[in-house]
Amino acid sequence: MRCAAGTMKILFSSYAYAPCIGGIEIASALLTREFAAAGHEIILVTETPALALSPDPFEIARNPSLARLLQLVRWSEVVFQNNISLRHLIPALLVRKPILVVHQTWIRNIAGEIGWNDRIKRALLPWVKNVAVSQAIADDLNIGAEVIGDPYDDRIFRIGANIHRDRELIFVGRLVSDKGADVLLRALGILKERNIPANLTIIGRGPEETNLRALVCELALDQAVTFAGEKVGPELAELMNRHQVIVIPSRWPEPFGIVALEGIACGCIAVGSEEGGLSETIGNCGMTFRNGDCQELADRLRTLLSDSQMREKSRAAASAHLERFRAQTVAQRYLALLRELAA
Repeated sequence: MRCAAGTMKILFSSYAYAPCIGGIEIASALLTREFAAAGHEIILVTETPALALSPDPFEIARNPSLARLLQLVRWSEVVFQNNISLRHLIPALLVRKPILVVHQTWIRNIAGEIGWNDRIKRALLPWVKNVAVSQAIADDLNIGAEVIGDPYDDRIFRIGANIHRDRELIFVGRLVSDKGADVLLRALGILKERNIPANLTIIGRGPEETNLRALVCELALDQAVTFAGEKVGPELAELMNRHQVIVIPSRWPEPFGIVALEGIACGCIAVGSEEGGLSETIGNCGMTFRNGDCQELADRLRTLLSDSQMREKSRAAASAHLERFRAQTVAQRYLALLRELAA
């Protein structure tokens, strides 16, 4: 049974989903919200277990059996996979449903090596419609993927009224080695040696927190650094609005970086590592530096903190830059592709 004219039955595959927090989870939540608001019938399938009753206005199938997966695929008119998952992809291929795969990251492991499962994923790409979240990902795939950047929640992340921007630097992310918070701390230490005052708020939790706190003590940055824990939604947006610069100092090549968009939307200037897709996400709204180079990061921060005209120029570029990443704009691009596939 088909949906009403102009609407589609979309099986939305998101291997990771709420209540987990991350870029894929954010993009999936925003896109499903927009797809449902446009009148389409959505069932989301994920491997993430629930912690409480979901507020989403559609069915969520969590960790379904293979039989249930096949049932859901047969129900759908088109399959939307937000990051490739063999467990979700193969049943859709077997049933011969039209499939759109959004590539959120590199098809290789964290060390840059291509394993057997990565080779299977790459071998299946000619059988689906491929979209990459950045040109860097598209170039790496080398299969002619269309580029559509991830959305950010423009209803929450925006410049707030009557919020005083009284702090300098903010970091938002999991406290793991790949995210490079230690690189930022060492850059802050260099600024201190140069007698350039700057404070830093670290938002997030993770296994590296103990080591990062020890590094703060080692660099005598106790008075400059605040560990604020995990923040999301309006509380995070309010904190971003209080800061001048958001820093994304990842060691690895970030595929995209929604957090940069959120910071830019809240009036922050973005400074991020240059490899991967992060430079595309930042655009003219900030600066980049060589991955892992704390000296160059310190130079970038010194420039931005001392030059108010440069900061205002970057902020002035934000509105035009953010337009193509607004949730409704991104969703409409995807819906146009899905209609073509389902026709």
